[in-house]
Amino acid sequence: MNELYFTEEHNLFRKSLQDFLQKEVVPHIDKWEETGKIDRFIWEKFGEMGFFGIAYPEEYGGMGLDFFYTVILLEELQKINSGGFAAAIWAHAYLAMTHLNAEGDTRIKSEYLAPSITGEKIGCLCITEPFGGSDVAGMRTTAKKDGDHYVLNGSKTFITNGVYSDYLVVAAKTSPELGGKGMSIFVVDRDTPGVSATKLDKLGWRASDTGEIAFDNVRIPVANLMGEENKGFGYIMQHFATERLIMGINAHARAEFAIEYALEYMKERKAFGQSIDRFQALRHKIAERKAEVEMSKAFNYSIAYRLNKGEYVVKEATMSKLTATKIADEVIYDCLQMLGGYGYMEEYPMARMLRDSRLGPIGGGTSDILREIIAKMIIDKKEYKVQTETKA
Repeated sequence: MNELYFTEEHNLFRKSLQDFLQKEVVPHIDKWEETGKIDRFIWEKFGEMGFFGIAYPEEYGGMGLDFFYTVILLEELQKINSGGFAAAIWAHAYLAMTHLNAEGDTRIKSEYLAPSITGEKIGCLCITEPFGGSDVAGMRTTAKKDGDHYVLNGSKTFITNGVYSDYLVVAAKTSPELGGKGMSIFVVDRDTPGVSATKLDKLGWRASDTGEIAFDNVRIPVANLMGEENKGFGYIMQHFATERLIMGINAHARAEFAIEYALEYMKERKAFGQSIDRFQALRHKIAERKAEVEMSKAFNYSIAYRLNKGEYVVKEATMSKLTATKIADEVIYDCLQMLGGYGYMEEYPMARMLRDSRLGPIGGGTSDILREIIAKMIIDKKEYKVQTETKA
């Protein structure tokens, strides 16, 4: 399967990324998990290596590489056993920066996208609200025009990088009477008066800063509107396909890592005179789970291939996130069981892996919502199309 999608250049990139992560990131992971704050230096190191610019135009410092370089980045981030660190990185690179690149004008790209690629600025995407959850169209945050500014009021929650980022990409209602059709997207500097953040205490993803954001009469220059006014819902929807596929890829990668770790443990752990990887019940459980992960991985690669060609794969990406996150949870649950009591100990990686994985079916659209979206597409024959074009 690797030969179908990955070239020698891809493989060399994977090796250099693995070396970088082991040298620069892994030694600090436990500290970041404990403090809930990722040291600033690592963002700049990622920028120096070009990892934030993989998918972005060369004119702003990116490399404009194909999507399978992103696949590699996502997979390897899952294999250092910190879902929080991985989330902080990809939420910056593929949530906040995606909107800057797609809807930002040349000024916004120069002032926000370019320094995001170098790691000088960190971004977050603010869509989810305390009373809205997955109901994007029902958001209550508003941005009212006042001369050459918009006045932003409202709140967001569960925002990755929501506390320590430098800027926020914010969705708000500019014409509330139009419902979901009256939404717009803005870029907001962190230090703008009226912006405040409260750090949330989470079950998993401990290394990342997840925040609840409040906007109290925040004045945003009209120039910080991204794309067209009242077109924000379309912008958000068209990027969901990539976000869901990213979370599907994350899921198959962490499940694969869990199996690899469990097999190493089972080979060394002795019981009743033999290593536990010789017991049929355990062998067959691993075989079954490995088959599920391989099918998920193959499906995700096929979607990545189509996305790379420019297809709008919203149905398939939704299926990817729904199934891959479910499989990952089940795989990691069973792998923890293989370690017995040690699986429940914090000094072994499975406890953290289990906590981190559980967010998969929740974040980026809950599995319950995704099932209904898929049902609309396959039963009601609803079609979702790209609604917007990238802004020059």
